[in-house]
Amino acid sequence: MESLLGKNSTELQEVALSVGLPKFAGKQLAEWIYVKRATSFDEMSNLSLKGREALKNAYTIGRQAPAREAISRDGTRKYLFPVQVKTPQGVRMQYVESVYIPDGERATLCVSTQAGCQMGCRFCMTGTLGFHGQLSAADILNQIFEIDALTSDDGRSGELTNIVYMGEGEPMNNIEAVLRSLDVLTAAYGCGWSPKRITVSSVGIIPGLKRFLEESECHAAISLHSPFAIERQQIMPSEKVYPIKEVIALLKQYDFSHQRRISFEYICFGGLNDSIKHADALLRLLRGLNCRINLIRFHEGVDNPLPASNEKQMVFLRDYLTSKGIPTTIRRSRGEDILAACGMLVNALEKT
Repeated sequence: MESLLGKNSTELQEVALSVGLPKFAGKQLAEWIYVKRATSFDEMSNLSLKGREALKNAYTIGRQAPAREAISRDGTRKYLFPVQVKTPQGVRMQYVESVYIPDGERATLCVSTQAGCQMGCRFCMTGTLGFHGQLSAADILNQIFEIDALTSDDGRSGELTNIVYMGEGEPMNNIEAVLRSLDVLTAAYGCGWSPKRITVSSVGIIPGLKRFLEESECHAAISLHSPFAIERQQIMPSEKVYPIKEVIALLKQYDFSHQRRISFEYICFGGLNDSIKHADALLRLLRGLNCRINLIRFHEGVDNPLPASNEKQMVFLRDYLTSKGIPTTIRRSRGEDILAACGMLVNALEKT
């Protein structure tokens, strides 16, 4: 049956009319689903019994509990969600992972937008999964609603402070579902979140990125990892089609001088992209763009020959870039012991 999760206010009004409810019941449906976080039609007490029965027969809310959970020694939690994705062979069951990162008064959720990933970045374990299908807006929102409920005091919502679209997949290659989910999260009819609490990442898929920049006010994070085209292409095949220089040129057409933020993710590889030469090239590449850089520790894997930078070199890069005018931080690594850190999502919980 068709899911209501992910529908906007106009579509929910149409749903109400389709089951014999008045048009204004669409607003009530939105409040029950997005504000009160109802998980069954029986909870919707201000809708007629006949209307609720008609909704049950034609629709599902779209909520699905995670299949498994793993808890890191640092408090990070990883969840495995079953999803139904369309493939040339028909609809198939797949799994995706989401990561909940508590940090004092801050609680960040990292969500997936695709089952697997087709980008093939050499440093990312998720890329080894291959691509298995697009998630719907309901699939994306379900990760958020379910984990918010599991980690909140009231079993409904309230604990999450930030959401990052940095899990499995390339968000800009699933831009319709991503934008629809962002609309629900930020709209007055939906969750009413400030877009400044949400960051969406990309390797730089220009068509999708352009739509995102024009249709959303959420923050953007670009995976950079090398300022040199040839080097970047060796670890990020997307550079062949969407060169980082063209991505930067697009970003410079937009205003990031106010609340909206653009950041660049930069995994540090020992002896490969962490030299003063690379730092100076980064400064040239990003000149004139109001941005920041997040340095990320590389988590070395058995089947990955790329070396990790040492702490001393990362600190040097942070301080050098910051002193030259680009605020730079070293991202704290979380959840490595449960394969929940950056670039480590491989649906390992599916196999446990």
